[in-house]
Amino acid sequence: MTTAVRDTKPFSSFEWMIAGRYLRARRKEGFISVIAGFSFLGIMLGVATLIIVMAVMNGFRHDLFSKIMGLNGHVIVQKLGERFDDYEQMADKIARVPGVQVAMPVIEGQVMVSSSSQALGGLVRGVRESDLKALKLVSGNIRAGTLDGFDEQTGIAIGVRLANQLHVGLGDSITLVSPRGAATPFGTAPRSKPYQITSIFELGMSEYDRMMIFMPLKEAQKYFSKGGEVDVVEVIVNDPENVDKFRTDILQAGGPSIAVADWRQRNETFFNVLSVERNVMFIILSLIVLVAALNIISGLMMLVKDKGRDIAILRTMGATKGAVMRVFLITGASIGIVGTLAGLLLGVVFCWNIDSIKNFASWVTGTTVFDPSVYYLTKLPADIDPHETGGIVIMALVLSVIATLYPSWRASRLDPVEALRYE
Repeated sequence: MTTAVRDTKPFSSFEWMIAGRYLRARRKEGFISVIAGFSFLGIMLGVATLIIVMAVMNGFRHDLFSKIMGLNGHVIVQKLGERFDDYEQMADKIARVPGVQVAMPVIEGQVMVSSSSQALGGLVRGVRESDLKALKLVSGNIRAGTLDGFDEQTGIAIGVRLANQLHVGLGDSITLVSPRGAATPFGTAPRSKPYQITSIFELGMSEYDRMMIFMPLKEAQKYFSKGGEVDVVEVIVNDPENVDKFRTDILQAGGPSIAVADWRQRNETFFNVLSVERNVMFIILSLIVLVAALNIISGLMMLVKDKGRDIAILRTMGATKGAVMRVFLITGASIGIVGTLAGLLLGVVFCWNIDSIKNFASWVTGTTVFDPSVYYLTKLPADIDPHETGGIVIMALVLSVIATLYPSWRASRLDPVEALRYE
């Protein structure tokens, strides 16, 4: 009478016990354990690196976006073929459009800024006091002085890095030289005028802190010989990511004499480069996880070859092909799963403490690891996106499981008779 062999339940304690024994190091299996260890480290470091790099790239984009959008308008309104001298009425009409927060007339011009010790290039923006205070990036980061009474004076507000490079402080005077001066019989003469510093701001973006100068709108009209007109009206909306839905309403409010451009058109190349760089970095760094998954395959193949006698004995004792396959599936997948979770923990902890780690690396190497003058921002940002991080973890887990399928299948196909023939 033949007794039918019953398969154990999938992923039973018996299979987990054998997989656990295979994961523990044995003296004669030292080389296999080394491969498993490198596979674990590879997946852990690959996942952690992906999380850190993607978080830093997201942080860069978020900080640059907030700085650029916090200082410049989301929609730019210009006049077509005529003087922009009705800017106050135009700004009032646009400000009444639903979703528009601020409509600010702006005059912009490049100047040379000089003090008794230094001369540098700068960018002057003539704005009204109420509009400047509405820019929280500026009004919320005043380091010295005040913006109160900005319209009633001829003083200017400059960035902290510009003040440091010019070796000036609050109350000191600096000279602005503009190439757009008065017309003479010999051509246009540069205009030079001293201005007192009434406030100093720090925006957190080195390029802006080094060159940006704010001047009262009326004074900017005099200085740049604009008369009663402005260059543009910059509009700040409450949802800059969906700026398209405001364009039609702004055009209708402004009339047929205006042209409208949004922030994406003005910064299209810059943000496209960031997006491409981010995608390329993700693809390149994903190869680290892929290589670690290939290490799992090689380690499991060697383990299957080394455990041929054990597999044959298990089969003769009644273990089914499915049970053998699941044993090695658990063995390989455990390396990938634990490595992925360890990489997730390492990446998140690294991102949370990235500034402390950066300062420690600077102290150890004696160099500036993150130079604000090179990278625009004054601090190293890291913004963890939960959905993106979840995608990285799922990708690593899937690769780890897929890597175990072929070696596990090979183990289940092993013939007990052939394995025990020469034992």
